[in-house]
Formats: sequence, structure tokens, C-alpha cells
Amino acid sequence: MSGHSKWAKVKHFKGAIDAKRARIFAKLSKEIAIAARLAGGDPGMNPRLRMVLLKCRAANMPNDNIERAIKKGTGGGETVQYEDLTYEIYGPHGVALLVELSTDNRNRTASEVRSIVTKSGGSIATPGSVSRLFHRKGQIIIPREGADEDRLMEVALEAGAEDFKADANGYEILTEPSNFEAVHKQIEARGIKPAVAEVTFLPMVTVPLSGEPAVAAMNKLIDALEDDDDVKEVYSNADFPE
Repeated sequence: MSGHSKWAKVKHFKGAIDAKRARIFAKLSKEIAIAARLAGGDPGMNPRLRMVLLKCRAANMPNDNIERAIKKGTGGGETVQYEDLTYEIYGPHGVALLVELSTDNRNRTASEVRSIVTKSGGSIATPGSVSRLFHRKGQIIIPREGADEDRLMEVALEAGAEDFKADANGYEILTEPSNFEAVHKQIEARGIKPAVAEVTFLPMVTVPLSGEPAVAAMNKLIDALEDDDDVKEVYSNADFPE
């Protein structure tokens, strides 16, 4: 899940119980297989696969799982055709959500997503009304103990990053999507290991949530969407209290 907090995904992965972690791995395996089927199993020649493998690293997914998923994608035995979809949603309290999916049955997915959203008190938004509230950025997150601030900032900006932010937890580096891989490679070449490195959607405007009912309603919707087998990512502009 991605929202206002740059540490949300780090906490999401690290705090996952075994059942949740198994579901995360299953979703990542599906993404790997789709990417490998579309453009081969060599990450060097397959940008989509490279991006999925970065997610796998952040989630500490075992290499055996990754290799099995690549073999499944390149094996040629499966004829199911997947398509990528993005749903724009308004959730409780006016929170905007972008939901990325890969599905082999558009009608089934539409029905499932609509049911989840309706039960939450939300609604499917007009195309463009939610996406305009987000921008596509490369995002690299590094814990404070993982790097020296001055050196990291110098490396990131020289490599083409557009912004560098530091707080008590660590560092956030933002790039244009086209520059993401170049910046990421330069950082890793210095032996610095990001906690998260991905091209993502970041909100330009956030919606503060106050009170337990509002937080609980939003978490319930996000959890329900993430539990759907077709959903890859859920991005929201909810500003959760710490």
C-alpha cells in the first residue's frame, strides 16, 4: 500500500504476519510470471521484470520463489492472457485511490472491485478525476543507518535525482520515472541498500484522517482491495495520523 507516508510500505512489509506475507509473495509471483511471459526472463532485457524484482527485494521474497515464477512465465505452458487495468476510486471521507490490477477476466474484476468499494461507502470515480491528484515518480527510501546523509545526497543529485529529503527515520530520493534506474544503480554501486526502490504514484494533495472511525474505515477498504487476487498496488492520498 502506498499513501502519504514514505515509510508506509516499509512498515507494511516488515509488519506482515505469515498469512499476509504469503499473500504478498503470491501476488509478486503472479507479477513476475506475467512480466516474464511478456518480455522474457532476463531482467536486463525486461524493464517490467526489473521493477517487480525490486518489489520482491523490499518484501524479502525468497530467491526460490522468484526463480519458480520466472520459469512459470517463460515455460510456455500457460495460455491465460492478462491485461493491466487502473481503477480510480473515492473512498470514505473523500480519500482518493488509484488501484492497479492485472486480470484475465475484466468483467469479474469490475464486479469484485465495485462490490468492495460500494460496501465501504465509496464510489468508482470518473476517469481522470483521481489520477490528476497523483504524479508518477521514482522513489528510493533508505533508512538513516544505511547511509551518510551528505554523501548520499551528493550521489543522488549527481546521478539525476530531482529531490532529496531527510527526516528522523531516513532519506527519500525522488526522480522522474525515466531517471529512476540510473539513480538507483548509482546508489547501489556505493553499497547502499534501499528499503524501497520503485516507480510509484505519489499524491500531490493529501486528505487528513482524524479519529479512529475514519482511520478504521479507510484501512478496511485498503485491506479489502489488497486482498483481491487481481490487485497489484493500491495508492491513496489518505494522511493517516502517526
